[in-house]
Amino acid sequence: MYSQKRYCMKMFTLLLVSAGLIALYVLRNWYLKRPRCKSNAKLHGKTVIVTGSNTGIGKTTAIDLSRRGARVIMACRDKQRAEAAISDIKKETGNNEVVFMELDLGSLQSVRSFAETFLKSEFRLDILVNNAGLMKGGKTKNGVGMIFGVNHLGHFLLTVLLLDRLKECSPSRVVTVTSKAHEYGKIDFNCLSTHKDLAVGESDWALFKKYSHSKLCNMLFTHELAKRLEGTNVTCYSLCPGAVKTEIGRYSSSLWCMMSAPILSLFYMDAESGAQTTLYCALQEGIEPLSGCYFSCCAVQKVNADAKDDAVAKKLWEVSEILCGMS
Repeated sequence: MYSQKRYCMKMFTLLLVSAGLIALYVLRNWYLKRPRCKSNAKLHGKTVIVTGSNTGIGKTTAIDLSRRGARVIMACRDKQRAEAAISDIKKETGNNEVVFMELDLGSLQSVRSFAETFLKSEFRLDILVNNAGLMKGGKTKNGVGMIFGVNHLGHFLLTVLLLDRLKECSPSRVVTVTSKAHEYGKIDFNCLSTHKDLAVGESDWALFKKYSHSKLCNMLFTHELAKRLEGTNVTCYSLCPGAVKTEIGRYSSSLWCMMSAPILSLFYMDAESGAQTTLYCALQEGIEPLSGCYFSCCAVQKVNADAKDDAVAKKLWEVSEILCGMS
């Protein structure tokens, strides 16, 4: 009698575990089944820049835009990795108009050199995709926090330096990849003034906070940029790609990587799925009236008040100009 009861309990436990695993599998597949960009737009004769395009979402974005016939400028820091990615893209798409131009967003001089080279050698710019991002401690070559410098300040300067070319080639677009993490961000102008950074500390938690703050900067930058572009036929959008398996956490501690690995494996999308909202913002017809808006899952999303604060967005723009030596 006792052994039969034990057997029944084991079977019941096994059924519960099996049901839980099945439910987890169904939930995972539902979560990872994200909307796709359905635009049929062709880009022959158009030129696009994609920052950080040698891997992850950036590379997938470059592949899609190349397949549509665009001339794709791979704006990357690492020449060797970029050229390997270019070789892959050319083979996959049959488009030989894929070009490497060196860009280190952690160096304002590199950003200026890139813009100067681009403007001298290229006569069109139809889409600028500010895709690159990292979560790494330390300072940039200009002495600002690395996360703030790469994720916001480098892209800010790049966009401003290329605005006239975007206007000349309008209708054109600026697409900036941000994150839902912006909801946990804030802009501490006192910290920016004192430390040239969004927060202090180098722990994994401190780096995540800095990353969240930098993503709020992306949101506010897009909000302010849209106001400054009114009437120009240049539009801009920010977006969250969703939880995607990329190399953004490659500088994190081994403990953080070990703890996050199971979550990454189960619930994070591949780069192709993650690139869909970027492509939607770059290509979708009819979204011009939504310039300045935030997108996720290939649809416009509501944002909290901090992400569209006119006064903070204007001040961040002005502080960014100062940090870039523009005023």
